[in-house]
Amino acid sequence: MAEFSWETRSPLDRALVAGPHGASGDAGVSLTEIRNFDLVQVMARRGKAAEMAEAAKARFGVAAPETPNAVGAPDATLIWSGPDQFFVLSKGGKHAAGALAQAFATSASLSDQSHARVLIGISGAKARAMLAKLASIDLHAEAFAIGEAAATSMDHTSVTLWRGNDRDGLAVFNVLVFATFAESLWHTMLDSGAEYGIEIGHSEEMA
Repeated sequence: MAEFSWETRSPLDRALVAGPHGASGDAGVSLTEIRNFDLVQVMARRGKAAEMAEAAKARFGVAAPETPNAVGAPDATLIWSGPDQFFVLSKGGKHAAGALAQAFATSASLSDQSHARVLIGISGAKARAMLAKLASIDLHAEAFAIGEAAATSMDHTSVTLWRGNDRDGLAVFNVLVFATFAESLWHTMLDSGAEYGIEIGHSEEMA
C-alpha cells in the first residue's frame, strides 16, 4: 500500500525564489510572502450587524471596520471585506475559526480562509510605481492613507489590498489573493517590478 504524507505547502512554493530579481543595484521593491497565518472571515447574519460589532469590540478591544479600512488590534488585524463583514488576520491560533466560534455564535457566520488565500507584503521606494501598473485605484499617500483598504482587482484578479504602517519612511502595502490565482499574480508582479529591481523573500512575521 502506498504511503501518503500530508504537508502544508505554500501555493507559491514553486514560484517564489528568494533573492534579487530584475534590475541590478539597490532593489526598489520588496516582495514578501507572509506564511502560516490565521484568516477568518466574519459575516453578520441578517439583522445582526450591530450585535456582531459589539461582539468584535468585546473580543478584540477595537471596533471592527464598517468602511474600507484595516484596524489593528493588539494581536490581530481586522480588515474590511464588504458590507457587514470583515477578515480577522492573526498568528498562533488565538483568533482561528474555532477560537472565535463562541464569541460570534449568535451574530455572525465564520469562514476559515487560512489556506484559501495568500498574503503578500509589498514595500520599497518603487512599490507604488509597480502597483500602479496593476491596480486601478489611486495609491498616493493623500488618497490611500495608512489603514485604508480596498476590495479591488490586480491584473483582473480579485484581491483585498490595504496599507500598513510605513517602514523606514516608505509605504507598506498588503495583498490577500485567492490561492488558486496567487502564482499567476506573483509572476505578474515580478514582471511589473523587474525594471526597479526586486528583493524576494518569505517570512513568518506580519508586516
